[in-house]
Amino acid sequence: NRIRSSSAAADDDLILFEGGREVARFRFPRQPAGERLCLSDYVRAQGSGEKDYVALFAVTCGAGVRELSERWKEEGQYLRSHALQALAIESAEAFAEMLHARLRTQWGFPDPPGLDLQEKLKAHYRGIRVSFGYPACPNLADQRILFDLLGPEQIGLGLTEGFMRS
Repeated sequence: NRIRSSSAAADDDLILFEGGREVARFRFPRQPAGERLCLSDYVRAQGSGEKDYVALFAVTCGAGVRELSERWKEEGQYLRSHALQALAIESAEAFAEMLHARLRTQWGFPDPPGLDLQEKLKAHYRGIRVSFGYPACPNLADQRILFDLLGPEQIGLGLTEGFMRS
């Protein structure tokens, strides 16, 4: 919903700026082995003289899914409840992947011609898409910062006390 003017890396931190002023900072862990990378390694360093950008987004398959699923569960309709939750999760994931592909194209590095679905699912394209709660960004509390920046409450998303999306 809002456009941030730029981003930069400082060691393990990703810093977001608006109008030259820092508006958010995320700290990411390094891989324990191998190249020992972290997400900030994919962004130009602060002070490099070059601007860089990241896209932040939140997706949902719609409001009311959790409530309906819980109601069906309480009514003993376990298969229906589980199927709805699975469909909702997969739909949101597919929408996030579609949005990421659209962003890559708009930013000037579309997927290579002929890239098939199997290659897309293996992330054989330029760019990365991550979510809080996974190893690259395990601190769920950082979702509070993300929500403050994006305001996804407008589309029915909320956070639980444990910073899980609801």
